Amino acid sequence: MTDQIEHIKARIRAKVEHPIQVIKWQFGHVKVRYRGLAMNTAQLHTLFVLLNLWMVRR
Repeated sequence: MTDQIEHIKARIRAKVEHPIQVIKWQFGHVKVRYRGLAMNTAQLHTLFVLLNLWMVRR
């Protein structure tokens, strides 16, 4: 039972962490620019839109 729960958690973790890893590698977003919370949020939203377009290209 414990192995099944850990397997499910690992699958969820992989689905969540992969897009963030792609943003870091493809778009070079390694640290946040300290320009204010609203601008950082807007930049991350833009990067996630670009990520969706990049992953759909396949």
